[in-house]
Amino acid sequence: MAFLTIGEVLDIVVMSLVIGFIFMDYFRGIKPRRIKSYYELFKRPMFDRDAFIFSILVVAPAIVLHEFGHKLTAMLFGYTASFHAAYVYLLIGLFLKLIGSPIIFFVPAYVSIPANTAPLEQSLIALMGPGVNIMLWLLSFYMLENHADTREKKVLWAASKRINGFLAVFNLLPIPGFDGFHVIAGLIRAVA
Repeated sequence: MAFLTIGEVLDIVVMSLVIGFIFMDYFRGIKPRRIKSYYELFKRPMFDRDAFIFSILVVAPAIVLHEFGHKLTAMLFGYTASFHAAYVYLLIGLFLKLIGSPIIFFVPAYVSIPANTAPLEQSLIALMGPGVNIMLWLLSFYMLENHADTREKKVLWAASKRINGFLAVFNLLPIPGFDGFHVIAGLIRAVA
């Protein structure tokens, strides 16, 4: 049995492209450029290829690997698990970006697992997504402190550290629909 289906690969590609576009404004001007005048700063095109690629390199791994943490853990327990791009929520995020919203909140992807998952296994599956983000946060922290010798690397690892830290903490909140809620719900079901 393959780890990823063609449909899942397509969902990863689409999700990565959309989130790259949504977050590219945060990474404009990463590559040093010679700006001849202040006017040139304000006539930037809506699409910045370098910022788009950089955004994909920073944001997509945090999300994809988070979901892979769920998927791999579920599969190790013998469950069927499928990665899905959350197309409705991606459209919401895209809409918020296009209207210039200062806050962009959306769920870009999820992993579906069977509803009859054993309680402790459900908790571990839910915990592994944020667990992966914690590991990526630690890696980013290490790389930033020890191997960020150019401006681009410093920006990449600092952004990766911030994104993975945010995803870990945010997903661990015990709010219905979040991983933290599923961790607690599984533990409560296990002891009940």
